[in-house]
Amino acid sequence: MAEHGGGGGCCPPMDLFRSEPMHLIQVIIPIESARLTVSYLGDIGLIQFKDLNVEKSPFQRTYAGQIKRCAELARKLRFFKDQMSKADIIPSGKLDTKAGLNLDDLEVNLGDLEAELVEINANSEKLQRGYNELVEYKLVLQKAGEFFKVAQSSASEHQGEGSSHQGAEESLETPLLTDQESTVDQGKQVKLGYITGLVAKEKAMAFERILFRATRGNVFLRQSSVDEAVTDPSSGEKVQKSVFVVFFSGERAKSKILKICEAFGANRYPFPEDLSKQAQMITEVSGRLSELKTTIDTGLVHRTNLLETIAKQYEQWNDLVRKEKSIYHTLNMLSFDVTKKCLVAEGWSPIFATQQIQEALQQATIDAKSQVGAIFQVLHTKEMPPTYFRTNKFTESFQTIVDAYGVARYQEANPGVYTVVTFPFLFAVMFGDWGHGICILIAALFLIFKEKKYSSQKLGDIMEMTFGGRYVIFLMALFSIYTGLIYNEFFSVPFELFSPSAYACRDDACSEATTIGLIKVGDTYPFGVDPVWHGSRSELPFLNSLKMKMSILLGVAQMNLGIVLSFFNAIYFKNSVNVWFQFIPQMIFLNGLFGYLSFLIILKWITGSKADLYHVMIYMFLSPTDDLAENQLFPNQKTVQLVLLLLSLIAVPWMLLPKPFILKAQHNRTHQGDSYVALEGTDESLVEGGHHGSHDHEEEFEFSEVFVHQLIHTIEFVLGAVSNTASYLRLWALSLAHSELSTVFYEKVLLLAWGYNNVIILGVGIIVFVFATVGVLLVMETLSAFLHALRLHWVEFQNKFYEGDGYKFAPFSFALLVNEDE
Repeated sequence: MAEHGGGGGCCPPMDLFRSEPMHLIQVIIPIESARLTVSYLGDIGLIQFKDLNVEKSPFQRTYAGQIKRCAELARKLRFFKDQMSKADIIPSGKLDTKAGLNLDDLEVNLGDLEAELVEINANSEKLQRGYNELVEYKLVLQKAGEFFKVAQSSASEHQGEGSSHQGAEESLETPLLTDQESTVDQGKQVKLGYITGLVAKEKAMAFERILFRATRGNVFLRQSSVDEAVTDPSSGEKVQKSVFVVFFSGERAKSKILKICEAFGANRYPFPEDLSKQAQMITEVSGRLSELKTTIDTGLVHRTNLLETIAKQYEQWNDLVRKEKSIYHTLNMLSFDVTKKCLVAEGWSPIFATQQIQEALQQATIDAKSQVGAIFQVLHTKEMPPTYFRTNKFTESFQTIVDAYGVARYQEANPGVYTVVTFPFLFAVMFGDWGHGICILIAALFLIFKEKKYSSQKLGDIMEMTFGGRYVIFLMALFSIYTGLIYNEFFSVPFELFSPSAYACRDDACSEATTIGLIKVGDTYPFGVDPVWHGSRSELPFLNSLKMKMSILLGVAQMNLGIVLSFFNAIYFKNSVNVWFQFIPQMIFLNGLFGYLSFLIILKWITGSKADLYHVMIYMFLSPTDDLAENQLFPNQKTVQLVLLLLSLIAVPWMLLPKPFILKAQHNRTHQGDSYVALEGTDESLVEGGHHGSHDHEEEFEFSEVFVHQLIHTIEFVLGAVSNTASYLRLWALSLAHSELSTVFYEKVLLLAWGYNNVIILGVGIIVFVFATVGVLLVMETLSAFLHALRLHWVEFQNKFYEGDGYKFAPFSFALLVNEDE
């Protein structure tokens, strides 16, 4: 891929092989145009500012007051959002970019709206509490009134019987008090009191028991449950309650009852002693309830209208506050120059963005009506720049897979370029079934077609992860269809898609599925595995041999690609030591052993030899001088093996010994300079303020540390060449497992149910087959193959060349504020 130069206009073509060329820039901005300049740079979003005030706490910085002010405005906006969510009002998604909207006007406006809304809420809460109390009071009047009506009718019946021992002047309430009066001396006048109210129904029994124990049974309690739940005035929640009337004697009993009512959260209400006033009280309470309901409804309408007005401009206000807060946060990262009249900014930016940044600086100077323009200059530095890959919606998910392992070092070869192809392909090798591939393809296409809808919605964690990788899943599905056609498996069933099978029965005796009685009668099957292999007795040995050798070939090829990329890294960074003492011995060692094995596999396929490759490779080490006999595949094979073995042994000390000594010699010859210096012609006084904390401290060369590191690296590569090659056999193992599971579900579930000739059993079998296929093969097996493909890329492939110790380019950009949670 072509490397980017410094030009090419605003947006040069995307290059994923190496990260964007970056440079460290310094911008000196007059104070009067600082806010507007940072705002314009935030619109571009291509500068990662460095914090030049690390030694200062957030409260000591210049613009701490403005940030606090923005935080207060953000608090008010959160309050409005909370109120809107309670009222089921959704903020308008359209931003009304009205001219003249500034932070000062917004602060006044939000303050007035908050005060009005708080007042409305307080009044509404007060009215609602009064309304709920009146509802309970009405229930008390009705239920307690029923007690007295029952008592009155009972007394009337008792009086109608002509009881001679009762005086004519006695009250009609006497029957209610009969139990109490029976224990009192007839010569004493007893005055009884009563308390009415409501208590939670679940507490009614406990309330009654506590009353009885506290007063030693000297109370009379009547309760009646309310049919419907009522809103409690204190908590505002719906609660099932019971109306109670407690009759007592004496102030001491009264104080006990009042304390018990408070403990149980019972709401007490006055009840008229005169029975004739009860109906009048109910009428008055009903009238007040009607008035309060009207007032509350009017208040709710007013509150809804106010919230709808806020909702229309909420997004605009929120966007403005977040932008202003981020601007002042960025300004706090800048330092004053020695004159205290300018702010000095330093940061990283891509080289291609230089023209855009300079244009933004000029425009900010004009719009701010500043007499002095901002000064833009490039600084030379030995610091490692951030890594910036410009991705699109297709390549972003593949780059995320690589970044999850580690962000690429600045301008080292990016494995993401190859991951676009190799990752879905290795997945498909383990998941080869074109029927299952079609199912995954349908799911991926659904997510792609619903892209606009889902990208604007907040999805769950798993769904969001799946949606983000929709293009990865799409390619995984396409490659699975391809490898499935090679394996000739459609839900484990083979098809003669490209031509009839090349084999046929020799006679009628070969009725069973076996290759013993088969002879070749036609041309070789043109693409993939001949369908006649499936179901034969030699199916497993044949497919195991094929897939195992294919796994080794793919593994050695990908590991060689990794080593070749390390060569490109060494050439790009002009590191000849790594070319001669890392790339070359690694290529010799890997290909002298496993490259040779791959060659033997291909040669055996071409020649049809029956040589035992296990024997060849084992005795290549144990007895390299022995005669190969029937295991010889080409002339002079023994000599070739001896040379390869010798070269592989030489490659180990070649990797280990020279490099540390050469690095020590290079260190002694070279001297490191300062961290960075300004370009020629720069005023030193202007640069002075921007150099805080940017110096690299020279470290001494530790030969022992370098040698140990090289020793570890050499051992890791030598052992890894064996273990990594063996690790690629997971391609064979998972492909076999997927195929066998698919076969089991097809034969032992679907075909077994079909054989019963029963519609119900067939229906159950189909349901079980579908759920097993979706749950196990399309979900669990997909996840398993995905994770194994991930491991092969992270460990076996990337450890050959990928440092992954860089850091991401994190520019100051308003576009990145959209999804931030305040």
